[in-house]
Amino acid sequence: MSSSRKHHVKSLMLAIAKGILEEEERERERDREKYMAENCPPVSMPRTMQELLELCKEFHRKMDVVDEERYDLHMKVNKSNKEIEDLKIKVQDLMGKFKKPVLKKVRMSADAMLKALLGSKHTVNLDLRANLKQVKKEVKEEHLFQELRDVGDWRKNIEDKSGMDGRKKMFEAEA
Repeated sequence: MSSSRKHHVKSLMLAIAKGILEEEERERERDREKYMAENCPPVSMPRTMQELLELCKEFHRKMDVVDEERYDLHMKVNKSNKEIEDLKIKVQDLMGKFKKPVLKKVRMSADAMLKALLGSKHTVNLDLRANLKQVKKEVKEEHLFQELRDVGDWRKNIEDKSGMDGRKKMFEAEA
C-alpha cells in the first residue's frame, strides 16, 4: 500500500469514528433529557411554609433512596473488581508464567517496619540505645588525677635518688 492510500484510509476511518462519537453524544443527551423528564418533574414553588416543609421532606426521602442505590452500586462494583482481580490471578497461575514485580528498596527503621507488619494497633518501640551500659567519663579523669598526685613531685624523687644516699635507699628497698 502506498503512503497516500494509507493516509486516505486513515482519514476516512477518523471521519467515520468522529461521526459515530457525535451520534453517541447526541443519543446520550437525549437519554439524559428523557431520564430527567421521568424522574425529576418541574418544581412548583410552594406558597405557604407548610407546603415548603413538605417539599423539603419529599426531597430528603428521595435523596435517601438515591444514596441507598448509590451505596449498593458502589458495593457491587467493588465486589466485581475483587472478583476480576481473583480471576486474573487464577489465569496467571494456570498459565504458569508469573512475572515477579521488581520491588523497590526502601530504607525503613525497625519501628516503622514493625508498625507496618503488625498494624497501627500494635505499637512496639525498639529503643536499641536504652539497654546500653552508661559509661561515665568523669570517673576515668578523676582516677588519672589521683595517680598523678600519688607520683608526687618529680624533682623530689630525683633528689632522693641522687648521690650515694639515693642508691643506698634503692638497695635497701629492694632487699
